[in-house]
Amino acid sequence: MSLESVLAPLQAALPGLEDLYTDLHRHPELSFAETRTAAELARRLEADGYEVHTGIGRTGVLGVLRNGPGPKVMLRADIDALPVEEKTGLPYASTARGADADGRDVPVMHACGHDMHATWLSGAASLLAAGREHWSGTLMVVFQPGEEAGDGAAGMVRDGVFEPAGKPDVVLGQHVVPGPAGWVLTRPGVIMAATDALRITLHGRGGHGSRPETTVDPAVLAASVVLKLQTIVSREISATESAVVTVGSLHVGTAHNIIADQAVLEVNIRSFDQAVREKVVAAVERIVQGEAATAGAPKPPEIERIGAFPVTENDDAATEGLTAAFRDHFGEGRVMPAPLVTGSEDFSEFGRAAGVPSVFWLVGGLDEGKVIAAMTAGRFEQDIPSNHSPLFAPVPHPTLSAGVETLVVAALHRLTHPGVG
Repeated sequence: MSLESVLAPLQAALPGLEDLYTDLHRHPELSFAETRTAAELARRLEADGYEVHTGIGRTGVLGVLRNGPGPKVMLRADIDALPVEEKTGLPYASTARGADADGRDVPVMHACGHDMHATWLSGAASLLAAGREHWSGTLMVVFQPGEEAGDGAAGMVRDGVFEPAGKPDVVLGQHVVPGPAGWVLTRPGVIMAATDALRITLHGRGGHGSRPETTVDPAVLAASVVLKLQTIVSREISATESAVVTVGSLHVGTAHNIIADQAVLEVNIRSFDQAVREKVVAAVERIVQGEAATAGAPKPPEIERIGAFPVTENDDAATEGLTAAFRDHFGEGRVMPAPLVTGSEDFSEFGRAAGVPSVFWLVGGLDEGKVIAAMTAGRFEQDIPSNHSPLFAPVPHPTLSAGVETLVVAALHRLTHPGVG
């Protein structure tokens, strides 16, 4: 009955939540530039009676609601957008622009659904505050910046996110995915991959395009490196294990008749196991060094780590308990096992830093009929836009209500059942 009472105002709140979602979608902000977003979310927390702390980890927000003795539960949502030009054609599509980390002017879009995440958490925080007579404990609401940059969660931890209320007993979070709206997917153990991002500078000897014999061509060296890197997964990783190696960026030269003196590659590595992770990174470094030596490079390559995400790993017992709570609320047909996701998240930094269990789950956000039809036709990858696509935009309904409900169900499960999974 406490859950039903807390959720009772949700239907009346949905129009306002849709307004918030479309506003955030129309006004996205890049990592660590989420000033407008953070201010609006902080304002809403204050209106709901939370003790609000801003500027944590640069643009992060913490809301604390103390409601007597009991567990301390942390709910987290990320709030940053991506340098993507929106192509959804929606009436509330973004036309925003911003400066990226290198100062370049870029289009900005909520192509990963963080606008939905922020709206979910704002809605859940409001319902839990209004229904505080039905639970006891402390609620910590965290709006995290810079998830896409990879240092948002760790930055908030370094900046003392746990100081105002102490460390939580559990950390909970969720992500919208291109599944049928309203589906909830959970998975004990590892759910999302680790990421390692490397910037590799290959040194050559430049010269005239008509006299390659006088040069060490970094374009040819880079091409050789790119192809050789693709053998790591196919020839060095067991078929029973998993990894991904992607060269996402390659820059070399300025004109057709000039052989440049360097090439710069950016490499993205995904893995689910620490031993595999270390093996792949070592293989990348070995191949780059070896190819440079073979090409007669005038000096060794430079390999710089430019980003890293840990594996997102759920506590088994806590996940089992929340999955049961979701099934009780939504029914068996809407709660199902999540696949391993090769995408990455920095959510687990909070639980790891606090030394407490954490659970991260997925919520579908696209039109159910279209997704099911694409799956049935074997055209899911071709017809359904995924996170980071310029076409990705969750449908407001029933995605909004489903995501608010999952957070409320999860929070109340932990607040009203202390000491259980």
